[in-house]
Amino acid sequence: MFTRVSNFCRQILSHEKDLLSDISTVCQVTVIQRKNHRILQKNISDNAIKVIYRLNKSGYEAYLVGGSVRDLLLNKTPKDFDITTNATPDQVRMLFRNCRLVGRRFRLAHIIFGHEIIEVATFRSHHKPKEQGVVNRNGASCTQNGMLLRDNIFGSIEDDAQRRDLTINSLYYNICDRTVRDYSGGLIDLECGIIRMIGDPETRYREDPVRMLRVIRFSTKLNMQIDCKTKKPIPYLARLLYDIPPARLFEETLKLLQSGYGYHTYLQLCKYQLFQPLFPIITHYLSTQSNKNIEHIIILVLKKTDLRIQHQKPVNPELLFSTLYWYPQLIITQKFSQEKNCTYYDAFLTAMNYLLDQVSRSLAIPKRITNLVRDIWNLQLRLSIRDSKRTSILIEHPRFRTAYHLLKMRAIVEANYELHDLVSWWHQFQISTESEQNNMINILRQNPVPSCQPSSLCKCISSCPTQRERNICQE
Repeated sequence: MFTRVSNFCRQILSHEKDLLSDISTVCQVTVIQRKNHRILQKNISDNAIKVIYRLNKSGYEAYLVGGSVRDLLLNKTPKDFDITTNATPDQVRMLFRNCRLVGRRFRLAHIIFGHEIIEVATFRSHHKPKEQGVVNRNGASCTQNGMLLRDNIFGSIEDDAQRRDLTINSLYYNICDRTVRDYSGGLIDLECGIIRMIGDPETRYREDPVRMLRVIRFSTKLNMQIDCKTKKPIPYLARLLYDIPPARLFEETLKLLQSGYGYHTYLQLCKYQLFQPLFPIITHYLSTQSNKNIEHIIILVLKKTDLRIQHQKPVNPELLFSTLYWYPQLIITQKFSQEKNCTYYDAFLTAMNYLLDQVSRSLAIPKRITNLVRDIWNLQLRLSIRDSKRTSILIEHPRFRTAYHLLKMRAIVEANYELHDLVSWWHQFQISTESEQNNMINILRQNPVPSCQPSSLCKCISSCPTQRERNICQE
């Protein structure tokens, strides 16, 4: 027991010797009293309040922290409520039966209340540069490039404030006395509309390259300017995103492009050279192909997605990804059709599998979504064939509406008369009665029109020489 206590004291003293002087100069806490801020207790989740009260009753400190405090100060509705405490994850789990521990890199406690999850994190402390490449007894580990692989060193609330990424996300709300604690000047930055990284930006980006994406996301979401020192290292550190697991980049991509400000985020990602690590295939064709349809359809789908979110309409990732990769897929199809000397439809299927496999190396798109993307792409071919008995069945396909939206965007981007005619026909077909639909099909049989091409780069499936291919599409 004596040995444990002495080792603990030695660790604390050495930690204070290295870092406490720096923290004391930076972390001069500003406490904002209840009457001087806009946060109302009624706007806070009841479940978050329950968690904090139980932690407090058990003798632990607990605060509302991060984006929820920031949004409440801005009179916005928080998406979720995060809590930070001096209780360790294991201690939190002992207090809540509905708790599960998640994360290897950062150990977190998720307390589940039906559809709402309250995330509880333990106060983080600093790690030492000399520990790079080595896992110490406290659970800290980082690569030689400085990227943190594991960071489960626990500390005080002052340490935790310095371990957070942005000043505006380093605000703490105490439910007991209803005060806001600011350790990094976040309130001033929030009022001035500035996104600022805590600490040295380059060091913080090397610790976690995803922070660069977060800087872009919050600057567009909150319509704030990025501090000069914060944005300066981003372009030449963007390559560090290649070291991030594809599954994590997929989640970040959805936050970037499907949160209501995707178009402006896209412009910022391109400006700071962050788009290429996320979408290397698209970037390759944007730079090597003279066809501008790729860029035009990216802008169009992002603007439409933003508009739907503003009108509180649902959006789905399969439409986003099937649209983003539609023209690269057609280019690869044409290449395979010529090189492999195979039919267009066989090249089309091969290109789909090849492209989605390549995409998964940068973004780990779940299989459930890639399967839907395949359905949407296949429907682009099937929608051009309207003289079949199966046409009325096609409209009942689960992915018909999504495929129809992609077809409309293609018509806008390509300014193709035949595509516009096809879109108009399917629109009329959807709002017609069953007898009117049969009449529309009969008219087409009597006066057949040439099937429109998927792209100016590729031959249409309906013009291929074999009847087998047309039958496959109709099935």
